[in-house]
Amino acid sequence: MKAVEVRGLSFRYEGSEEWALREVDLEIDRGELVLVLGSTGSGKSTFLRCLIGLIPHFYSGEYLGSVRVMGMEVASTPVHRLATRVGMVFQNPETQIFSTSVESELAFPLENLGVPPEEIRRRVEEALDRFGLRDLRRRNPAELSGGQKQRLAIATVMAMGPDVLLLDEPTSMLDPLAAKEVLDLVVKICREEGRTVLVAEHRTDLIAPHADRVIAFSGGRVIFSGEPRSFFSEPRCDEIPVPRVVELYWRLRDSCRLDGPVPLLPEELEALVSRRVRGGVGGR
Repeated sequence: MKAVEVRGLSFRYEGSEEWALREVDLEIDRGELVLVLGSTGSGKSTFLRCLIGLIPHFYSGEYLGSVRVMGMEVASTPVHRLATRVGMVFQNPETQIFSTSVESELAFPLENLGVPPEEIRRRVEEALDRFGLRDLRRRNPAELSGGQKQRLAIATVMAMGPDVLLLDEPTSMLDPLAAKEVLDLVVKICREEGRTVLVAEHRTDLIAPHADRVIAFSGGRVIFSGEPRSFFSEPRCDEIPVPRVVELYWRLRDSCRLDGPVPLLPEELEALVSRRVRGGVGGR
């Protein structure tokens, strides 16, 4: 069973003449780490909303096609059932935080799902340890830093045990250090726990080297679905962010006659340049 199966998905928000998504066909394997890219209005956030069930259950509009997540047809599955298999973290963690302490925030969605009290306590303790929140358990979330709030948002979603985790620009409000901390945590969740993770993220430097796949949207359509190196091997639209090391590679590729696959890490670019320098010296 695929983690995500999308067939002929099109969606137009109520009152809009434009289609936010057009004839999307995708399959995503279990355990994949997927980087979702696209400029503002390209359809990537709408796509994630379709996977969690916000569309069509909460956003009205014209909905065509089929979306299945962990075998469940999203359009016909109640949201509370979807919440046990797929979870989503938004740009601003404060929109997801309701309680007056970290531990009560972790327990809140589990109580809503009717999880037995003993199991709630076990999951809360596990989340506190797993996400480095134990020393903050009695703190008011309003007093936490941006990175701590985002970690709490991810921990709260993961405490519900979803197989699929969706993150929509999770570092947009964070400084570089906090952003790295959050995305390192996302990679760890995917690799160590076998979760399927889709991340819409503009800080591609931090996530592209670890991603299994890039899915890129433009005008509501999927314009690319494949390996990150293949996507970044040629210059793209200015509105789609690329890792800085890739930008530097493009600048040096022709003038320095670099030969090799596009680098996603600084160390890889350094190796390409060093090989070229050694080759140049040896050829004189």
